[in-house]
Amino acid sequence: MQMIRVGMGFDVHCLVKGRALWLGGIQIQHEKGLLGHSDADALIHALCDALLGAAGQQDIGFHFPDTDEVYKDVDSKILLKKTMELLRSQSYELGNADIIVCAEAPRLNPHIPSMKTCLSETMKVTTDAISIKATTSEKMGYVGREEGIAVYATVLIYKA
Repeated sequence: MQMIRVGMGFDVHCLVKGRALWLGGIQIQHEKGLLGHSDADALIHALCDALLGAAGQQDIGFHFPDTDEVYKDVDSKILLKKTMELLRSQSYELGNADIIVCAEAPRLNPHIPSMKTCLSETMKVTTDAISIKATTSEKMGYVGREEGIAVYATVLIYKA
């Protein structure tokens, strides 16, 4: 029997003026960007948390702490590459990832194919192993007021 494991990740960052908006490894034109120690790519951060959790390897803050200046303004794709290297060092591979991005604005559906391509290249998996869906919170809460973006990620990993 093949060993499979499931992990779930969540991340949220505030939207602020004067920052670039990075999601899924790509820059999206918008009047606001996500605030954080790194590039604040909430999608990649949630994905890393899901992968690390599935492998029993704690969380993104443990491996890439925001108190370490090495990670100041870092491209989150680097964190995702290192996460995949850690998983592969334990003989895990990605089965699939299912990701939901909650944002009132900007409209994300036009960017999903580019995000999937970027993530698949970064993770060295096929694009069909990654599902990204965009939704709103129907103007409710911090997402609805456009104060932040939240991302949920679920992954299945297996022993190669």
